[in-house]
Amino acid sequence: MRYKARVDVSTDAPVALVGGGLTGISAALHLGTRGIPWRLFEKRERLGGHARTDVRDGFHFDQTGHWLHLRDDGVKRLVNEALPGQLQPVARKSRIFSHGVLTRYPFQANLHGLPPDVIKECLLGYLARPADLAPVTFEDFCLRHFGEGISRHFMIPYNARLWGVHPREITAEWCQRFVPIPKLEDVVAGAVGASPPELGYNVSFLYPKTGGIETLTRALATRLSGGQVAVGVDPERIDLGQRTMQVGGETVRFSALVASLPLPELLRRIVDLPAELEKAGSQLRCTAVRYLNVALKTPPAMEHHWLYVPEERYPFYRVGCYTNAAPGSAPAGRGSLYVELADRSATEAAVLPDVIAGLAAAGVITGPEHVLFSELREIEYAYVVFDHAYYGATSTILPWLEARGIYPRGRYGSWTYNGMEDCILAGRDVAETIARAGTGTP
Repeated sequence: MRYKARVDVSTDAPVALVGGGLTGISAALHLGTRGIPWRLFEKRERLGGHARTDVRDGFHFDQTGHWLHLRDDGVKRLVNEALPGQLQPVARKSRIFSHGVLTRYPFQANLHGLPPDVIKECLLGYLARPADLAPVTFEDFCLRHFGEGISRHFMIPYNARLWGVHPREITAEWCQRFVPIPKLEDVVAGAVGASPPELGYNVSFLYPKTGGIETLTRALATRLSGGQVAVGVDPERIDLGQRTMQVGGETVRFSALVASLPLPELLRRIVDLPAELEKAGSQLRCTAVRYLNVALKTPPAMEHHWLYVPEERYPFYRVGCYTNAAPGSAPAGRGSLYVELADRSATEAAVLPDVIAGLAAAGVITGPEHVLFSELREIEYAYVVFDHAYYGATSTILPWLEARGIYPRGRYGSWTYNGMEDCILAGRDVAETIARAGTGTP
């Protein structure tokens, strides 16, 4: 069913933007260029959402890895205009740390260097993968495309640690763009050390020379016009019938609402939400991430940008190094890391000794003497769980909101898995949607 959104931008009520991450900033920017008034509300003290950078003693830490991948020509122009000469292209250097060795990414196409019995198991499993298996779960997807060995040694354990749930709880639909599927010749070449080509959507990326990823956020924010930004405020109530929000004691009228805050948070704020929507909202699942910012006294011992770690004996599943991509991310002669923890309840004091030992085992640092300081951080909404209730819930919620001129957008507004460019595109596209709806154009 197609819905006609309830939007009237000819009134004096602006478009309300709830959430000041890349999606909200992009929506404001593109609404402004169309002459559509807007008001943006961000609950934190500065814009950026997850694309923000914390600074301590000259060290710059993003909210874990924020490597920028651009495909769209329009977004490329926008970013280059906002940051002329400030983004540097980087060729990916990533590795898998398992069985005590580092192997190239992705695991499924780079078995060389693993113990011979592991290579044998993975190759035989790949050749015997079930061609007639129609994947329903992500576990099915892994078995179908990679076989039992590769699935057992990497795909299943790593993704269970990343998502916080077993891959059999996740559907197969989400992963086509993000999980490389090698050809037979790639798997064979990677097993014998013949260096198959780099695979995956992230073989290269862009990153600011200095200042971390928030350099991009701030540059885009300086281009805003035609509206107002309010930080440190969070809407408490949204009345769709009256087209109003309660924000910090103020009643704000709106013609349309673009919501990039997490979808469950949006639903909780809507007055008189129908029971069907409440039920669907209760089915939305998301995994938090706890991670350590780690400052090093000297550059890291490894040269890679990030490592994937599937084995449960290590407390982290991914480690990234900002200064290997941009040395200006730390004071001269220092290093900076992010360490994503498998235990979502971990405390810094409890986990740090094992983290340091694991980093040393992986060759990231030489030992505890290498670490200057660390800080524990948490992202409450990190990975949307594409479980078996996901599509039924979102197909109930999203059309209902859109029909009322409420546009959930971005990674957490749309309740999806995507990258920074996708969020910028979502903001651009929703501005166009609102402009068309306001003029009655289909």
